[in-house]
Amino acid sequence: MIRVLVADDEPLIRAGIRMILTSADDIDVVAEAGNGREAVDLVRAHAVDVALLDIQMPVLDGLSALAELRRAAPTVRPLILTTFGERENVLRALSHGGAGFLLKDSAPGELIQAVRAAAAGDAYLSPAATRHVVDSLASGRAAARTEAARRRLQSLSARELEVLALLGEGLSNADAGERIHVSEATVKTYVSRILTKLECENRVQAALLARDAGLGAAP
Repeated sequence: MIRVLVADDEPLIRAGIRMILTSADDIDVVAEAGNGREAVDLVRAHAVDVALLDIQMPVLDGLSALAELRRAAPTVRPLILTTFGERENVLRALSHGGAGFLLKDSAPGELIQAVRAAAAGDAYLSPAATRHVVDSLASGRAAARTEAARRRLQSLSARELEVLALLGEGLSNADAGERIHVSEATVKTYVSRILTKLECENRVQAALLARDAGLGAAP
């Protein structure tokens, strides 16, 4: 059973998330928090596997709570709830150890999928949000930045470059596997190798590097 904490300052949003998650047989919402400070305290009091954290919360915001959770409970997998307008905060959260992010208006199935992926040790990045973030930040890249990114990619094999290009498009492991006709587990292995070789902390950093190098870019 995956034990989840939900932190959001809107009671209706928390109730909706709880209803969605508890509809899955393998997920149990063990605690709810109305602010980041309460979330950190509840994680310490409960055996939580995944923490869903809103960014905008009183007392202690989601990013600050994430930083504290990484120190106090490093085995907990934090997922960030966000909106398109918070893309810079999303990147900060992922660079500080977040297990991924998804939009508040995501489909119920996507929310369940994200929690399961985080609990399994995988990162979950909403494909739509990933494309939005990558496109926004890559649009102003300079030639020098492109060349630097391409130099970093020289350590990758042809197959790894292919998978990296799909990350740049915002595809999930499952969708990438369908595109290149391999299993989701195989894609996950490639992604792990890519992150290690490129010294990226998460998929968004790798996706941005791919777009800087011109992989997965729109023609």
